[in-house]
Amino acid sequence: MAIDKIQSESINLADTFAFTGTVTGAGGTNTPYFYGELSANQTLTYATTTQITGLTNDELDSNTAFDGTTFTVPSGQAGKYFIQGVCQANYSTIGNDGEKTMARIYLNGAAIKNGIHQVSSSGNGREITCTANALVNLSVGNTIELYGYAEDASGGNAYLVSNQTSLMGYKIIE
Repeated sequence: MAIDKIQSESINLADTFAFTGTVTGAGGTNTPYFYGELSANQTLTYATTTQITGLTNDELDSNTAFDGTTFTVPSGQAGKYFIQGVCQANYSTIGNDGEKTMARIYLNGAAIKNGIHQVSSSGNGREITCTANALVNLSVGNTIELYGYAEDASGGNAYLVSNQTSLMGYKIIE
């Protein structure tokens, strides 16, 4: 259906429209965006919150603002962002007795969101995955980082699994 004239009363949105020109002012881009997976397993000291580094596998970075550890809001890109951190802890080398895993999103060096997965106090987890999500208002220069935490019944040091631990985010179109 070609649009020859639009009546002020209404448009039938059930019709199909074929545009031959350029449509402007619709949609947008969710940039900047970033994503990175852990490139190698990272050991976590028992019951200690640890910064996750080396998130360089399958890395995507629209504004060169993510260095594999820290995302820094670039100039001119303040606004609301969706942020997600995922940690998968493996307890198989220390008795398959994982109890608690946390993914923690940090803003400017302070925790703002925790994703927690906890099993019974006797510990029976071999691999435990948890996710933390946040919608945050960020200013230019703010930093986002991922931290992990793991506890097991025998007091051993679990490790975060490469390619299964990740940090990502993107600016929301307003």
